[in-house]
Amino acid sequence: MKNLHPDPPYEKPIPHPKNRFMALTSNCTDMPTLFVDTHAPLDILTDAASYRIRAVTQVLENLSMRGSVECDSMILSDFALLCAIPLRDGCDVLDVIGRRLRARPSE
Repeated sequence: MKNLHPDPPYEKPIPHPKNRFMALTSNCTDMPTLFVDTHAPLDILTDAASYRIRAVTQVLENLSMRGSVECDSMILSDFALLCAIPLRDGCDVLDVIGRRLRARPSE
C-alpha cells in the first residue's frame, strides 16, 4: 500500500504585472484555480470574453420575454450568481485585453 503524503502548505500567489496567468475574480476561495492566460492571442481572448457575456445575455433576454416569473428569493439569488460568474469572467478577460492594447506602442 502506498504511503499518502498531505499536500504541501498552500502559498497564495503574489500578483505581479508580468505574470502570465491572472486569477479570475470569480474564484470562490483565496486559493485560485481558474486563470486567464494573459499572453494568449487577442482574438482568442476576445472570443472567450464574448462567449461568456453573450451566454448570459441570451439567458437574460429569454427570461425577459416571459410574461411573468415568480420565484422565491433563494432561487433568484442562485440565478443572479449563475449570471454574475460568467459576466465577471468575461470582464476579467476584457481587462486583460485592455491592458494589452494600452501597452502597445503608439503607431
